[in-house]
Amino acid sequence: MNGDRPAGVCAVIDPERGEHGTLQLHGILDTASFHRALHRLAELRPGAQHPGSRLLRHGAALHTLELPGGDVAPAPAAVGLLADLITAAPEHCPDTGPPTAPAGPSCRTLPRTEPLTPLQQQRLADALARPGHQSEQIIWRWYGALDTARLTAAWHAVGERESVLRTAFVWDPRPRAVVLDRGVTDIVRHPHTTVDGRTALVARERARAFDLRRPPAVRLALLDGGPGDAGAPFTDVLLTYHRALLDSWSVRLLMRECCRAYLADGTLPGGERRPDLGDCARRLGAQDPDPAHDFRRDPTPQPTHQPARQPTGQPAPEPAEPAHQPAHGLAYEPAPQSALQLEHEPVRRPVVLPSGPDRDADGVGTGVLRAALSPARSTRLAHWAARWGVAESSVLQAVWALLLYRSGRSDRSASAAPAAASVGFGLDFPGRGLLLEGIEGVPGPFENALPLTVALDPALRLPALLRTLRDLVMDLSAYEWTTAGRPATAGGGVRAGGLLAFDCGPRPEAAYGRELAAHGIRLEEQEAAGAPAGYALRLRAGHDTRRALVLTCAYDRDLVDGAAARTLLAHTVRLLRLLPATAGAATTVEDVLAWMPKTATPRVPDGSAAGGAAPLVLLRSASAPAAATVCLLDVPGAPRTGHRELVRHYRGPEALNALRLGAGRQVDQARALTRLARSGGRLVLGGYSGTGALACELAGQVTGSGVRPPLVVVGGVGHDPDGPRSLAAALERASASAARP
Repeated sequence: MNGDRPAGVCAVIDPERGEHGTLQLHGILDTASFHRALHRLAELRPGAQHPGSRLLRHGAALHTLELPGGDVAPAPAAVGLLADLITAAPEHCPDTGPPTAPAGPSCRTLPRTEPLTPLQQQRLADALARPGHQSEQIIWRWYGALDTARLTAAWHAVGERESVLRTAFVWDPRPRAVVLDRGVTDIVRHPHTTVDGRTALVARERARAFDLRRPPAVRLALLDGGPGDAGAPFTDVLLTYHRALLDSWSVRLLMRECCRAYLADGTLPGGERRPDLGDCARRLGAQDPDPAHDFRRDPTPQPTHQPARQPTGQPAPEPAEPAHQPAHGLAYEPAPQSALQLEHEPVRRPVVLPSGPDRDADGVGTGVLRAALSPARSTRLAHWAARWGVAESSVLQAVWALLLYRSGRSDRSASAAPAAASVGFGLDFPGRGLLLEGIEGVPGPFENALPLTVALDPALRLPALLRTLRDLVMDLSAYEWTTAGRPATAGGGVRAGGLLAFDCGPRPEAAYGRELAAHGIRLEEQEAAGAPAGYALRLRAGHDTRRALVLTCAYDRDLVDGAAARTLLAHTVRLLRLLPATAGAATTVEDVLAWMPKTATPRVPDGSAAGGAAPLVLLRSASAPAAATVCLLDVPGAPRTGHRELVRHYRGPEALNALRLGAGRQVDQARALTRLARSGGRLVLGGYSGTGALACELAGQVTGSGVRPPLVVVGGVGHDPDGPRSLAAALERASASAARP
């Protein structure tokens, strides 16, 4: 962020040296870049200027910045931010050229600061506990010739128009979003012979972590068809994105804009879109969330029902299946449960940190199952739902509620009489119910899960249940922009009952299908591979191009067994097939449950809480008595591969720990650091460039009798191959000096 200079500078902040501490710089420092960093600090923090600072040169690779004396000490976070600016990776400024003056004009790429939405803060915390729960994918099949250079130019044009593709996160010390002038989307084309099929590519792309400190939070992988597809050549376009900045609606918007730019030779008219995500965040900040919270605290509505006949308990007849030839290798009607195809199974578990809880760190701890109804059955389901005045989504919600109710009954004694009970699960909303003109066209992370609870009774008639769910969802949709946090539903604990989602939003093939066809191109969405999103299981429904209803079940392998996920998906599809052909106005809940096979319905466990993990993770034990203990900052959104590399390069005897940083856990973090500072010599807080401001603020919270102020070490860049080695060397030097008073 501070102009052209050699990379590799590391900073050590020692609050015990000098009147207000010192900032020691190791590495080749370009003084013009240093002064530019001071100038940019003044722009970012107008009240944080240090006119009395002195830069002392001890050699070509060692400098000391003495902070000014006086009665007022510099703000620790501002000193850390200065360390971040000095140690950041070089960034070329096209307008100013190489720096020639100590404090010349600021670079045009000074990022614009935007507020975070509550949903973004929650997802950043979730990304630390379960990184693999925040990466999702959509696959399109591009029939016809695909010009890679033209597609790259089109995505560049979309990035210039959409600020979300140039947005990153920084912590100085609180997380905030910054919008840069540009962000280069990673687009890689794979010939058919270089990848072991689409499934392998999907799994590999899902396993690649995003570094949210650098834009964009999206990447494209192109896979060409094989020789057997010469009659209708195609290229699969796999788009992987992070939920802290985008959702499925937004990705389809971006793909639609990409098609528009592709048709215009890689250009888009007009400038940056407004309103953008920052405008939406400011509007959200002005909203009053109290009515939504009051609404969710109300007792669960009880559906009314007339006295029903006694359930017959007879199994329903299997409806006849109209002949239909499936496409794309996707079985429209699932085979028996054991034959359901499980996609994206990894060949092996990933290499992980020695701590154990981070088994999901590389994002491959998610299993994905898919099944579908045929187009004919899907049409029949839609017509049957309309008969009761509801949509297909209400039928899916009713089926899921029935399965949760049945699994709860399985836990009780078999001799117990059927009783009424409440069940709860999460429900995804588009999250765009905000009074802001044009919000339907703004890409961003709006998709939002809210808890839904419904009361079930064996004698309750099915149409009454459907209408009750419809009304509950309509009531909740008035507050779809609010964040529920980590809700406890009536049917269980934190994030209980799984999460349901129904795809909606724009389709690029619908917007520009005719124009693309004129160029011999046809675009077809084939798969939307979601993530558990903090729940144990997420069931997503949507229609393919043939209007077949496709169900995708993404589940956390640490919480849900693969066989249980298969059974739940098979039971769901079975009921969606049976209800249109069998259920009528007098059908009760008990009738529907009697149609189920003898196989027990597995229980859906609670999801993982973002704040449930311990703040401190031991990366490596001390190899010998040492005068210091090293703790690395595990910032949400930063890939943990850098920590593993740093452990490999570190040669000192000190123990290495990692502090998990999450929203709303400041007290726990400060207590954990204080305990660590008392247990093994002076504490050394370290992190890659970009964590200095946060590290300095945390260091100021480490207090107590006999506790020395921690050293703060900042340096290296996580995506730079030399970054872990550079930071490890700086940590070794700081730890060796910790014994000196």
